[in-house]
Amino acid sequence: MQSPLFNHAEQQSQERYVVQNPQLLRVSLTGQDDVLARKGAMVAYQGLIDFDGEYQSSGQQRARAHTGEGLDLMRCSGQGTVYFANLAQYVHVVDVEQEGLTVDSSYVLALDSTLHTEVIAVDSQYGVSGSGKYQLNVSGRGKVALMTSGQPLMMHVTPDKYVSADADAIVAWSTGLRVQMQAQTHSSSVRRRRGDTGEGWELSFLGQGFALVQPSEVLPPQHAALHGIAAQYGMGQHGVHGQNQNNAWN
Repeated sequence: MQSPLFNHAEQQSQERYVVQNPQLLRVSLTGQDDVLARKGAMVAYQGLIDFDGEYQSSGQQRARAHTGEGLDLMRCSGQGTVYFANLAQYVHVVDVEQEGLTVDSSYVLALDSTLHTEVIAVDSQYGVSGSGKYQLNVSGRGKVALMTSGQPLMMHVTPDKYVSADADAIVAWSTGLRVQMQAQTHSSSVRRRRGDTGEGWELSFLGQGFALVQPSEVLPPQHAALHGIAAQYGMGQHGVHGQNQNNAWN
């Protein structure tokens, strides 16, 4: 049998994490190093692999119930090769080291079981729904596979060059960055979002590190619950949690 499909055979590599193609991740297991993956993300595997639901502590369960942020994972163990994918999204492997990574949990495909995750608060005090109030902090040493809708943009942040991004397009950033949330408008009519531009909340990043943005965004609720009209329409200064390190949800 012949077909161009056979050009898509598995790649040969000694690496633990391999991007098989832009939308498919391959992870090799040796029997000593489990991987945690998004539930239901396995599309194929070879070898003797076990899949089990990952235990969540009571604290993790409470955090997810109250914030909507957290990981619903399965533990993959054994010896062999596992392939992961989710809705044909683009896959990117990141080495997490001392710097740490802050990410929206919905963009996590898989990660090393040795990494530590914690829900943190990163935005304003006003509690506007749809604004990404909580994120996931990933720390330790290991690899994490992220997903984006389309090919992303990696933006470098330096002390003399801060970066702003739409709150619904940002995927991840260096944990050490200071984060501010704002929705400034230059229109005299603040009763329309961002002066009727269609733009909503944005995150500004200051310090030294990176911010990862995808070419896609989900429109936040136009009638979001709010506490104070100024917060909804961008009046005043909003980055209350300017430094998100150690700002864990309790």
